Amino acid sequence: MSLMQLLLASAAAVSGNTVQYLVVGGGGGGGGAIGGGGGAGGLRSSASYPINLATNYSVDVGVGGTGGASAIGAGGNGSNGNASNFDTISGAGGGYGTGGANAFGPQTGGNGGSGGGGGGSGTVLNQNGNGNTPPTTPSQGNNGGTNSIGNHGSGGGGADAVGGAPVGSVAGSGGTGALSSITGSAVNYAGGGGAASLGGTPGTGGAGGGGNGSSSGVGSAGASNTGGGGGGGAYVAGGSGGSGGSGVVILRYPNTLTMTNPGGGLTFTTAAVGGDTVATITAGTGNVQWN
Repeated sequence: MSLMQLLLASAAAVSGNTVQYLVVGGGGGGGGAIGGGGGAGGLRSSASYPINLATNYSVDVGVGGTGGASAIGAGGNGSNGNASNFDTISGAGGGYGTGGANAFGPQTGGNGGSGGGGGGSGTVLNQNGNGNTPPTTPSQGNNGGTNSIGNHGSGGGGADAVGGAPVGSVAGSGGTGALSSITGSAVNYAGGGGAASLGGTPGTGGAGGGGNGSSSGVGSAGASNTGGGGGGGAYVAGGSGGSGGSGVVILRYPNTLTMTNPGGGLTFTTAAVGGDTVATITAGTGNVQWN
């Protein structure tokens, strides 16, 4: 079963003492000063995960990485996002996008759930980062876009596609995220961040919360609770990269069960979907259990 088939299958009702899950790590931050786009957080899912009642299962929701600094001539790298976890399942944080126009030599985007893109430079080759790191089956993400020497960066990878490389005067766009119907509606998660451009068109963020790159200021942040990568910042004073979007953990279970958060620490909402309950956990660290 492909990743897309697995995600869309999560629209089905669950049964018995099992849950469906969607786990998305925090997105990577975009690079500064013609920065590359941040990679999306790793995306993990299952339509059937067995649980024991009255048993704690750990949950962490990863925050996004920060955007890189905007030093002219030596743009800073962003930082990797943080992993999200449910029990033993982990969606890695997205890889950072590199800074552009770096006076200190070539840089390589961060490895992560999806890899970060390389920033633009007229003199050095900034490389993309690798996705699906650490490796999972199915893959939790894709590589950042490959780059070439020039004034336009490459996009961060997304859950469903690699980041885009620059084409002509257009910077690379973020890789597309993946659709999931676990909430009852088809929603994209884990889109890569778009890259910045100098004198051209910045890249757009990938569907699934990826931030847009910039040609005149700060890159756009990845959308909260999507794991979207941050957009690359422009070659101007204050042109820092955008922050990655926070991750999310979504759990769907039969409405005959009740989920609690022993000890607190998690921010979540619940909604009825058919004969199931869907808990969307948007922040925090703690435990859940079902009774």
